[in-house]
Order: sequence, then C-alpha cells, then structure tokens
Amino acid sequence: MASGADLSKNLPVPRPRPSLIWLMVLAALVLGVLWRFLPIVTPEVQAIGGPFELTDAFGRRVTNADLAGKPYAVFFGYTHCPDVCPTTLQDMTDWLKALGPDAGKLRLVFVTVDPARDTPAALTEYMKAFDPRILALTGTEAEIGKALMAFRVYAKKVDVKGADYAMDHTAAVYLMDRAGALRSLIGYGEKPDAAIARLKELIDAG
Repeated sequence: MASGADLSKNLPVPRPRPSLIWLMVLAALVLGVLWRFLPIVTPEVQAIGGPFELTDAFGRRVTNADLAGKPYAVFFGYTHCPDVCPTTLQDMTDWLKALGPDAGKLRLVFVTVDPARDTPAALTEYMKAFDPRILALTGTEAEIGKALMAFRVYAKKVDVKGADYAMDHTAAVYLMDRAGALRSLIGYGEKPDAAIARLKELIDAG
C-alpha cells in the first residue's frame, strides 16, 4: 500500500487564482490598446465626425462643410512623430498613387494633435515629403480639441527623456462618406491591398 506521502504526489497542485482587481486592470489595458490602434465601430458610429473649423498649411480656414460632397479619409497625428505618422502619411501617398484616376474622387486629410508646434508653416515644410493632395490642418488648442472630440480621437501629451514631449494618439485612418459620417476604418499597419479595397468601397458608396 502506498504511503500518504506517495499519494500526495499525485494530487493536483493548487494554483493561485488571479484577483478580480488584476483582471480588471488587464481588461482596461487591452481596451486601451484596441482604442489606440483600431477604434471599434459601434452602433453609435453616426456620432463620430461633426462640425469643425481648422486652418490649412497655407493659412486658409477649412470647415467640415468644405469637405462635404466628397468622401474623405482623415488621419490624426503630428509632425514630431517618430514612426506612426510618417509611415501613415507615406501609406496615404501610396494609396493615392495606387488609386490612379479614382484618387480625384476622395480627399485625404491630416489633422495635427499637436497645434502648439504644428503651425501652418511647420505643416507646409513637413508635408513636402508627401503627396501634395493630402490636406494638412491645424488650429488653436480649442479648435483641435473640438475636432478630437468630434471624431472621438485619443490624444495625450507624454514626456520623453531628452526631448520636449511626444503625443500618444489614435493611429487609425477614419473613412468618412460625403455626408461626413463614418463608413469604416483603416488600422495602422494594414496591408496595402486591404486598405485600397476599403478606399474603393468608400468611393463607390459616395
């Protein structure tokens, strides 16, 4: 007969169960990542987008009404961004080239989340590296804040060692129809074929 010590070796080893607080923290982190890189389209999608009044790289005022009548793709970023923003703007440049004649049927828009540094002059210089058809917009802190609220864009100033600051922000491209309602999203790093397909769907939908 096996001894009590031998039998104890075959018993399941109890494992610690994660606390409720830890699970809540983990869930919050996952939701935060999803919101930053690919915001979820919900039944409240009609509430995304709305009135705004900003300034382009040449100092001209641009409102949501100026964009009406044509679908548009809008990306929120900033000129001091080290990776996500220049990558996405280069993607947008490539999309316009791939669309060929259809590129004239929509607008591509870049809105800064860092108006303190992204003046019209700064945008003019920065956008020289990308397709000139991309409309770059800035404004006052209040004007940019209103646009961020309208599109439910997350943007937060983050201190960076050895630099002034960086901006943490939503990295998706919002695809808006001619009436200014959200139709779809292009996530950061999406494959070119998938992105082009979504843009063509946006154009076809009008």
